[in-house]
Amino acid sequence: MASSSLWQRFQRYLLYYRDLDFSLDISRLKFPENFFEKMQPKIEKAFAAMRELEAGAIANPTENRMVGHYWLRNPALAPTAEIRTEIEENIQRIKKFAEDVHAGRITAENGKRFEHALLIGIGGSALGPQLVADALWSARDPMDIFFFDNTDPNGFDRVFDRIDDLLPQTLVIVVSKSGGTKETRNGMLETEARFKEKGLQFNKHAVAVTGVRSDLDKIAERNEWLARFPMHDWIGGRTSVISAVGLLPMALEGFDIDSFLAGAAAMDERTRVPDVTHNAAMLLALMWYYAGQGKGDKDMVILPYKDRLALFAKYLQQLVMESLGKEKDLDGKIVHQGIAVYGNKGSTDQHAYLQQLRDGVLNFFVTFVEVRKDRHGKQLEVEDGITSGDYLEGFLRGTRSALYENGRESITISIPDVNAFNLGALIALYERAVGFYGSLINVNAYDQPGVEAGKKAATRLLQLQKQVSEKLAANEGKTAEEIARSIDADPEDVFHVLRHLASNDPQIRVAPGEKPSEDRFSVEQER
Repeated sequence: MASSSLWQRFQRYLLYYRDLDFSLDISRLKFPENFFEKMQPKIEKAFAAMRELEAGAIANPTENRMVGHYWLRNPALAPTAEIRTEIEENIQRIKKFAEDVHAGRITAENGKRFEHALLIGIGGSALGPQLVADALWSARDPMDIFFFDNTDPNGFDRVFDRIDDLLPQTLVIVVSKSGGTKETRNGMLETEARFKEKGLQFNKHAVAVTGVRSDLDKIAERNEWLARFPMHDWIGGRTSVISAVGLLPMALEGFDIDSFLAGAAAMDERTRVPDVTHNAAMLLALMWYYAGQGKGDKDMVILPYKDRLALFAKYLQQLVMESLGKEKDLDGKIVHQGIAVYGNKGSTDQHAYLQQLRDGVLNFFVTFVEVRKDRHGKQLEVEDGITSGDYLEGFLRGTRSALYENGRESITISIPDVNAFNLGALIALYERAVGFYGSLINVNAYDQPGVEAGKKAATRLLQLQKQVSEKLAANEGKTAEEIARSIDADPEDVFHVLRHLASNDPQIRVAPGEKPSEDRFSVEQER
């Protein structure tokens, strides 16, 4: 396509919100002229579904609950006065708690101010706060923050190695909606034990963000933790960053939560309009549909050209893939839907996997995220009249052109700067785009039945581990298959359990066989 016709296409399909200084450029996707017209019935259905959701319809039938993350940044939209009051009061409580911590009215048990935070969560209970912390951090923040977001013992130790001496001044935020998430519970127990080793009272440092009357809520109440903040029943983990899950650590770090909420609300307002050409979220959803033929045929590569947004792809990976990765559609038909998401940042990835993006298998589309402000403060020229930021912009535009010349399509989103307002707007944009796309492909973007399968399988294997341990203690050298036969279990499952136990218990001995499957396991008897 000639440059003049590309310029015409750019002018036609550039969406610019002048008051937000936000733009969405879809001109480098080659959808046909009649695409929007052909999609109109699906578009109208998606708008109607979103209106119903925001009005309080049951959107998650698996858990029989509403989905109300849009109300968090505009409580006036809440379907009941009770929910509106609950949202407003919770935000005020978060602000007051952070102010009291910063002012030294709420202190650590030694009477000194809290200077550090440790957030314990997983998935949506950690990804949002991690994105925000990395994007908005500055050396002037009143508190820094660390994370436990797994159940990896070595991962715990790596964080403890960094904060051991800081624990007396560390506030711990435990985040779990149900209160029963095993990874989060394990992190909490490990932290509680470390505090005890240091002669510190965990409850004097602990705050819970959880569902009302959950197991965690009861533990926090019984042990008189510093505070408890509710996770609303109508908020899912992957859309929880604008609830107490994200707002509490934001406020403690000193970030502007009012501006964050305002940015999300501003994007919400603009993406409610029924005119597709002026609705950034609907345009995004439509471009995903076009790129993957409504079946997720192409991966979504996220390339923000800003270090502060390095975690944006990881955040979107959960938001998009957990929301849209579904076996069945709303009619119960097997569809195996979803969009794979990956990415890191530019221009780093130009020295990594861009070679494949340009010349390899064409199974993706790219979303570039441009941040127009290079830096705050004095610019340094690295060449005559050229700064490092000029290079970053040049690499973005050059990469976009090089990809398009080779038949690789892309979307470009531009924001003026990385701050609380624009981050809130970006998150809100993708939340609504995911909702719209779910409607376009006729799946429920707000439940996640597949997530439970892995949890149930893990529970079964942990129960098996107890059986295997009991058998080990009572025998003298048996193979995985012999033990499996005695307890009516899968030999491969037993084999992996035995290998795990032998790697972590010095009393377990392994007598090598001719093949790994013939290894004999026993427990060394105490003398």
